[in-house]
Amino acid sequence: MSSPIDLIQKLDQEHVWHPYAAMPNSDPCFPIKSASGCDIHLMDGRTLTDGMSSWWACIHGYNHPIMNQAAKDQIDKMSHMMFGGLTHEPAVSLAKTLADTLPANQTCQNENERLDKVFFSDSGSVSVEVAMKMALQYHYNLIHTGASSSTTTTTTSSRPRKSKFLTIRGGYHGDTFEAMSVCDPVNGMHHLFQSIIPEQIFCSRPEIKFDEPWDEIDIQEVSRTMEDRHDEIAAVILEPIVQGAGGMRFYSPQYLHRLRELCDEYNILLIFDEIATGFGRTGKLFAMDHAPGVLPDILCVGKALSGGFLSFAATITSLKIANVFSQGPAGVLMHGPTFMANPLACAVSNASLDILKSYDLPKMIGSIEKQLIEELEPCKESPFVQDVRVLGGIGVVEMKEPIDMKVMQSKIVEEGVWLRPFGKLLYTMPPFIIQKHELRKITKVMVSIATRRIR
Repeated sequence: MSSPIDLIQKLDQEHVWHPYAAMPNSDPCFPIKSASGCDIHLMDGRTLTDGMSSWWACIHGYNHPIMNQAAKDQIDKMSHMMFGGLTHEPAVSLAKTLADTLPANQTCQNENERLDKVFFSDSGSVSVEVAMKMALQYHYNLIHTGASSSTTTTTTSSRPRKSKFLTIRGGYHGDTFEAMSVCDPVNGMHHLFQSIIPEQIFCSRPEIKFDEPWDEIDIQEVSRTMEDRHDEIAAVILEPIVQGAGGMRFYSPQYLHRLRELCDEYNILLIFDEIATGFGRTGKLFAMDHAPGVLPDILCVGKALSGGFLSFAATITSLKIANVFSQGPAGVLMHGPTFMANPLACAVSNASLDILKSYDLPKMIGSIEKQLIEELEPCKESPFVQDVRVLGGIGVVEMKEPIDMKVMQSKIVEEGVWLRPFGKLLYTMPPFIIQKHELRKITKVMVSIATRRIR
């Protein structure tokens, strides 16, 4: 007679299609019984120390009592309600909290540029779709209303051509179609679709590392491209400071300062994708806070917004952008997800932000960063390692050759930790609440993998 574990694995193989996997799935999958704190409890009795925060979202760990209680309290009222023509306290409260939480808003001198207009959606990729649609419709509205921007250097007649996005290579913004179009077209996950997704404008990624002195040459290609093609570029979209799933690279904050200046000069909107980096991951509340005073026109957040409790995201913009929509031909933003502003997701997100505010974030993330730097240092001596880099709660070991996941995933689990390498990258983004002995367990496995020939 089959055991419960055997049955789950058999049914999983027959019916379940996993992310970035074939069907049936040839990679090992490990049935989970429960999770708590930084522990993932498998059905076979083993416990794994989580080094991934469930793809960077569960920053408070699992089964947090405050978030659980927030969910229970909200379920007793309503778990969902359509958002068209209706509103509710969890959504209103969360929108206000998000606006108040953004440090850059607190120093913004122009009320029209504060990021305090919040559009909720149900995933990070959709929040990017909304941001891109918002940018396109913004320029469309401008031409049809005859309005002009005080910073524009283009003529009104050129605005209809503002239908493309400029981005940098090495980026990742999600798996839906418009989002795919601004992911790296060569080394990214979506090159198979290159012939059918919208064609965007790509420039070289920043090469100056996070702590290196600024050199203007790093943004010259972007500057020249804007000068030549500003009449067709609606917006620039990129991940500030940290390129996540596209390569886990960190770059200079000064790049954001210069990019903001260039966007203002050429009447191009600036979109920051902080889905992976928002809510403390880099040591600042938001990655853009490493470049004080820089505000995008549109901001995308997700993942840790709900503490990983539910799939949830938001696209945040300013009065400057929002005002144009009421004046346009449609009079509205043409988007409306069924589960927009889901009350349950809003309630747990409010709880997650309250928990985040209770942390001494610089001390908490600073401690994780210090330990990662120290304990991943031996990887630098390995002949199999290309680079080792750490920023905040992100530790990355880049190998010279791709990691064989069919071999390595089981070996990682055997060591009692959960990591999910991809390509040449072995990395960790642990929950913020991780203890030193738990993180040491993770880094020990990373060093072991990085210094052995079997990968």
